[in-house]
Amino acid sequence: MKRLSILLLTALFSAQAFAADKVELLLDWFINPDHGPLIVAQQQGYFAEQNLEVSMVEPADPSMPPKLVAAGKADMAINYQPQLHQQIDEGLPLVRVGTLVATPLNSLVVLKDGPIKSIANLKGRKVGYSVSGFEDALLRAMLEKHGLSLDDIELVNVNWSLSPSLISGQVDAVIGAFRNFELNQMEIEGHPGRAFFVEEQGVPAYDELILVINTKDRGDERYARFMTAVEKATQFIVNHPDEAWQSFVSYKPDELNTELNKRAWADTLSRFALRPAALDTARYQRFGAFMQRQGLTKATPAVDTYATTP
Repeated sequence: MKRLSILLLTALFSAQAFAADKVELLLDWFINPDHGPLIVAQQQGYFAEQNLEVSMVEPADPSMPPKLVAAGKADMAINYQPQLHQQIDEGLPLVRVGTLVATPLNSLVVLKDGPIKSIANLKGRKVGYSVSGFEDALLRAMLEKHGLSLDDIELVNVNWSLSPSLISGQVDAVIGAFRNFELNQMEIEGHPGRAFFVEEQGVPAYDELILVINTKDRGDERYARFMTAVEKATQFIVNHPDEAWQSFVSYKPDELNTELNKRAWADTLSRFALRPAALDTARYQRFGAFMQRQGLTKATPAVDTYATTP
């Protein structure tokens, strides 16, 4: 009887020792190729290798995930570097622990065969946008490089109808279009577009998609293991893009296996962070200073107060 009790206790402790650590990750939007390394890490078992049980939640309100993490109601969220600077300025207890997409995706898009051949051609034209604030700042910086200001154009709020408003002629250009999606969507619909890349037009380079946690969880070793799995997934994607695509769509075949996603996947491969846990402090400092110059933040705090490597 005593031996049986010892065996049962040993089994119980062993089960507890090997139980996977849970991480609830709130996404920024419905699952799409921007999330490739996360989905591949899940499907290829890389999170499980790190003794992690990761649940990924698509939000009803895309603005909420970082706020929920800041409030301690979720472990981790996908965020955007520009928004992180604003959230830190507002006092939210967030810290960046990794990067998914290491280049801007945001761009200014026009019709390929339309009248806008240069940003200078926007004078007197209509430019559509979805979210005021950061997109205004991007556009202002791009216009300044060509001797224009926001007063030289007419801004039109098109909500989230970016490419339709451009195709229909409601506006002459749109700011806030993701180059890996809107351009492909327009091509599929028979109205090819052309993008002016923000990082080539006066805006410092920045990380588009990042991963954030609550400041109180800084140093939690779950996130070091999480980023190890994401890096392994990224290497798999780069080395085996076609096989990785099949792994990605296997997560939700009916929803993900579309022509738009397939094209976006190909255009996003080169933008995934090859060292997702690495942090370029100078780059974050430069972009933080840009945000302050544009009046979007009041200060430029030290990078190590809001960004780290896990």
